[in-house]
Order: sequence, then structure tokens, then C-alpha cells
Amino acid sequence: MSAESQPDVTDDIDFVAERDSEEFQELRKTHRSFVFPMAIFFLVWYFAYVLLADYFHDFMSIKVFGNINMGILLGLLQFVSTFVITALYVQFSNNKLDPKASKIRERLEKEGVN
Repeated sequence: MSAESQPDVTDDIDFVAERDSEEFQELRKTHRSFVFPMAIFFLVWYFAYVLLADYFHDFMSIKVFGNINMGILLGLLQFVSTFVITALYVQFSNNKLDPKASKIRERLEKEGVN
């Protein structure tokens, strides 16, 4: 059995020119406009939780309801915030990033690059 070798479609792409294209730069700018602020928000929120757990034992041991205290509640909210950020990113990507990426892909395909 021999497999037919297919031509490398990336041979025809000028990656540097594509990276420098206005469309691609706009896509990167849009991506960064969401990712960096959200990453900063999450890291601040996470380290606030860690610092509260380490230095504010009295606050973290406040009972909220039953045997659930602030530490457990804030810890569970870490998971909730992760899922919320993920859902927000998926929505952002679907609405903002994917249309721009599709335009770039379509342009490249029209130029003969798959």
C-alpha cells in the first residue's frame, strides 16, 4: 500500500504578509480586547480568594447558612466564575472572532490556498 502524497498547501502562503495584514491584526486586537481583561479579572479574583483564605481566617469562617461558610462559598464561586468566563468567551468568539476569521479563511481560499 502506498499513500499518495498531497502537495503541502502551506507552501503558497506568505505567513509574514498574512500576519501583517490589516484583517489579521484586527482579529488579534479583537481577541486581545476580551482575553486580557478577562484574564486579569480572573487572576485578581483568584488571588483575592487565596489571600483571604491565608490571612483572613475569621472572615472565611463566617457561617453563611448551615455548615457552609464564606470560604466554601467563595471557593465554589471560583468554579462558577470559570464556567461563566468560558460561556462569555464562547459567545464572544461566536459573535466577534469567528466572522472575522471566516473572512480571512475565505479570502485565502479564493486565492487558491486551502
